[in-house]
Amino acid sequence: MDEAQSNNKDIKERMAGEIALAESPGNVMRKWRELFGITQSELAAHIKVSASTISDYESNRRQSPGVGVIKRFIDSLFEIDISKGGAVIKSLEKFASPKASASPFYVVHDFTSPISAVDFTRIIEGKIIANPSYLDSIKLFGYTEIDSLRVILEMMPQDYPLLFGSTTERAFLFSQVSTGRSPMVVIRVAPIKPKLVVMHNLGNVDKLAIKLAQVEKIPLITTKLDLNEIRERLKKV
Repeated sequence: MDEAQSNNKDIKERMAGEIALAESPGNVMRKWRELFGITQSELAAHIKVSASTISDYESNRRQSPGVGVIKRFIDSLFEIDISKGGAVIKSLEKFASPKASASPFYVVHDFTSPISAVDFTRIIEGKIIANPSYLDSIKLFGYTEIDSLRVILEMMPQDYPLLFGSTTERAFLFSQVSTGRSPMVVIRVAPIKPKLVVMHNLGNVDKLAIKLAQVEKIPLITTKLDLNEIRERLKKV
């Protein structure tokens, strides 16, 4: 087995485990299907079942899927993606890593099902500082809580992709922020960007931070909600 096949096997096993162990397996199935950018009809046609069958599983109207159903579901996502050039699989291979889930200065959180950036902002009681018009078009699959100072001082540049977990479709929530300038400078020069940036407990945002967010077309949000409360609220997503 070559490296690519081994990586794909690991990713499939992680996906299968997440679905099988979830309280709402259908929500997790829908999350992965949407992350792959595949419609219910497209998936149903590939598996040779009705679109309503896929909908029933994702809505938890059918009993929890067995091992066989989960395997067919995941294999089909991979096969469809490969037929389109394999962009999602390549992204998962690049970002997925056992080290990506936790660190002394960042923690990667994935949602059971994706949420809109508008809902995310409402949940954390956020105030929109830059690019509010982009919120409606953004869907988030998770967020990464980042100790701003420690990441900037201690993280090696080659480890930056670990902040994304398995997808770039996420928000960065920076704590220990003084002006907001340094985190936005890092994002500006980095090759990959989050979809949304949150600055925690920050009074006045540096004008350069706002300008960089505008240049990158990334919504910039501040919140003063307690971090533990944010975590508890987003656990329910």
